[in-house]
Amino acid sequence: MKNKRRKLGLIGLSIMGLVLIAADHIDAPSSRGTTADIADLYAFEPSEGSDNTVFAVDLQSDILPELAYGTFDETVLTEINIDTDGDLVEDLVIQAIPRNGNMYFFGPVAPLETGLRSQVLVDSPLGNVEISGTTAIIETTSEGVSLFAGPRQDPFFFDFFQFNAVAGGMAPEGFKTPEEASDAFDGTNTMSIVMEIPNSLLGTPTGTNILGIPVYKVWVTTNKKQ
Repeated sequence: MKNKRRKLGLIGLSIMGLVLIAADHIDAPSSRGTTADIADLYAFEPSEGSDNTVFAVDLQSDILPELAYGTFDETVLTEINIDTDGDLVEDLVIQAIPRNGNMYFFGPVAPLETGLRSQVLVDSPLGNVEISGTTAIIETTSEGVSLFAGPRQDPFFFDFFQFNAVAGGMAPEGFKTPEEASDAFDGTNTMSIVMEIPNSLLGTPTGTNILGIPVYKVWVTTNKKQ
């Protein structure tokens, strides 16, 4: 697998309740309009004191709801990379790849190789779930891992047109207030991959954030088969 896209904005995953978000939408011409295009990565504790962590990856933003079903590309491998020792190299990976209407998950385990290339870790299955349509389907494994894949309303709020006007020097008044701004992504979907995983499967984080909370360093990539 190669041609990896990387989302580096989310560098800390708190296991103590802090939510950190990275966002980017419709940015890469080579992947725009496909599920190789990464929109958002969310990582958070589902409730205070929980021993689990939720990872949510949103792909292919700005999808009209009636077109958002069954659009996962079977040639695209989505990979959550976790750095547990602070060297910014993935020590664990969690993979997701669609096949015949299902999303298959692998990991979290050490990758066979790091960097720009990835291989599907078929010897480390985590579970699978039917890709949802109009009704959400969640699968929970015997290890307490919950899995979901399918369309979800885009939670990202962004005044795309005003941003372009400001960037192009056409809006000397600058950005609008929250009350005046228009959400360009309102009413659109992303294709989401969501998993809730016991922290016991992720190991112990070695770093802390500015609040002194233990964190992993996390980023998401997509690889397209050549």
